[in-house]
Amino acid sequence: MKIIRTVEEMKEFSKKIKESGKPIGFVPTMGYLHEGHLSLVRKAKEENNTVVTSIFVNPTQFAPTEDLDQYPRDEKGDSAKLKKEGVAAIFIPTINEIYPVDYQTYVEVTELTKNLCGRSRPTHFRGVTTIVLKLFKIVNPDRAYFGKKDYQQFRVIEKMCRDLNFDVKIVPCPIVREKDGVAMSSRNKHLTEKERRDTIILHQSLEKGKEIILNGERNSSKIIQTMKNMIGSKKTLKKIDYVSIVDLYTLKDLHYVDRNILIAVAVYFGKVRLIDNIEVIIDAKNNA
Repeated sequence: MKIIRTVEEMKEFSKKIKESGKPIGFVPTMGYLHEGHLSLVRKAKEENNTVVTSIFVNPTQFAPTEDLDQYPRDEKGDSAKLKKEGVAAIFIPTINEIYPVDYQTYVEVTELTKNLCGRSRPTHFRGVTTIVLKLFKIVNPDRAYFGKKDYQQFRVIEKMCRDLNFDVKIVPCPIVREKDGVAMSSRNKHLTEKERRDTIILHQSLEKGKEIILNGERNSSKIIQTMKNMIGSKKTLKKIDYVSIVDLYTLKDLHYVDRNILIAVAVYFGKVRLIDNIEVIIDAKNNA
């Protein structure tokens, strides 16, 4: 397994792989890898001869008030995990390698980023799409793998690739959960024991929302209020950023559930912002 730190070396590595006719599967990450990340790597291994990952804590997707400096890092541990999974190369660039001093260029998806996390983090997705586009240009993968826990991110990147005619297949992968249902996240390590116990309510509230819909309720505000009441019952909850019911593809809010939807939540337990979601498929024929 190669550890690559420069753009030119990464391009050269990918060029040689492509010239041999082997497809490249790519898993971009910010490191501090858990089972959720590794599930993406395994899926990539199933579908590609060569798997490349990246580890880069991207500063442009963090606002000045967010947790860039506190974001957990463990390059040695991550490298050991990826080597065990049979990854061919890890791209670990410095910030200056990706964003030189005179860097000025960004890419933005306009509509899909307005709702959900985009409301409270207005600069976040511009940073995400910019770094992903740069990584795609550098690594030149055939397929790229993204977890559905960051559902909005997956849809935004999918849209960017379609709009900009990128020949990269975006492969969404299921949310990986702990035994108690909590979605795996690198940020979970910052939770206190009590906060971690209370976060179980997120998945429980999502399951409850889905159950209510499948039992016939279609009024979004009633479903959302039930979920907010559940989440609000936990004492370590600091703030509910949003509980939303949105179209599965446009990510626009729905007042009435009449199609396949996503129920998405973002909350703060203590200082830690967590997101989670669940898909509710009403019409399987239209689940593109």
